[in-house]
Amino acid sequence: MNLQKKEVHLQPLKIIVSGGGTGGHIFPAISIANAIKTLHPDTEFLFVGAIGKMEMEKVPALGYKIEGLWISGLQRKLSLSNLLFPLKVISSLIKAKKIFKSFKPSAVIGTGGFASGPMLQVAANNKAVTVIQEQNSYPGITNKILSKKADKIFVAYSGMEKYFPAEKILMTGNPIRQDIQQMEGKREKGLVTFNLNATKKTVLVIGGSLGARTINESILTCLQTFEKNNIQLLWQTGKGYYETAKQAVQQYESKGIKAFEFIQKMDEAYAVADIVVSRAGASSVSELCVVKKPCILIPSPNVAEDHQTKNAMTLVTKNAAILVKDIEAREKLCNEITSLINNEEQCKVLSTNIEQLAFKDSAMVIAKEILKLIENKK
Repeated sequence: MNLQKKEVHLQPLKIIVSGGGTGGHIFPAISIANAIKTLHPDTEFLFVGAIGKMEMEKVPALGYKIEGLWISGLQRKLSLSNLLFPLKVISSLIKAKKIFKSFKPSAVIGTGGFASGPMLQVAANNKAVTVIQEQNSYPGITNKILSKKADKIFVAYSGMEKYFPAEKILMTGNPIRQDIQQMEGKREKGLVTFNLNATKKTVLVIGGSLGARTINESILTCLQTFEKNNIQLLWQTGKGYYETAKQAVQQYESKGIKAFEFIQKMDEAYAVADIVVSRAGASSVSELCVVKKPCILIPSPNVAEDHQTKNAMTLVTKNAAILVKDIEAREKLCNEITSLINNEEQCKVLSTNIEQLAFKDSAMVIAKEILKLIENKK
């Protein structure tokens, strides 16, 4: 008997990735999507973000489609935005349902930010594979609530069973940008890109993708000190402070003191830096561990449950970073920078210790787990 083989047409996977508000939510989302595409090239992605937030520009620039929800967080003080909050939640849930019904995803990945709440809620209600990637050591209320319905929760810190069902947790670390995982030979490139002197020490200052006023104002007072001490500066200011910084560094630019609204080639900036000054957002901390740079962390006080201080303390308690409180930065930061950058022994200890805390290939580990969940749910 002549049996004909039946052709099997595999449907391309469809995955929604929801998260944003800051680079700390966007870059892990992009990293996970890129890793899934490496493993399953036919996957179709749709990102869902919050209207007016940076993901609406950043995600399309990186080659992915995005839809926006009308959603924002609750403000700490009474405002019109808070009065509109219930309306925004209802509106976002309705649009999330329409997006889900139209796109028909096999899985929805939430990486934090305002838009991920409604999208994950709809996904869970429709029995799609639903996963959370929690970057911080202290999760937000949305992720705590949604964790009960999620299939898996990927975390970067130990002790997260205090907040999430223990059986759903997988310790993966935070996904970081691919170019930052491959640093070989980039110091030489960075010296050319930023026009720096290889014989001078360089400090890199990053206040997060949106900038940080305290750090910016503190660095502004350090410029003369840096010049006197032959210290070069790569200063990412964020949009709001850039014009002020740009004017301030004009007289020092020939000495390698430079300001940028946003540094595109962050891998090269890390490569040329001798020390890094940074906020303690989860993604920044994860990147610093991988690039193994001595760092001074200034946690933002304007975050839920002071989670940046908790992030920073996981490094500080292991002698892997120096902590300067936001309230003390204007007074102390300049001295801390000059002291650390000239102390080679301390830099070596911090670099060795921070490297021990790095997670390698987090995005790929998460991607494989998501594909396994999708396969098991068929």
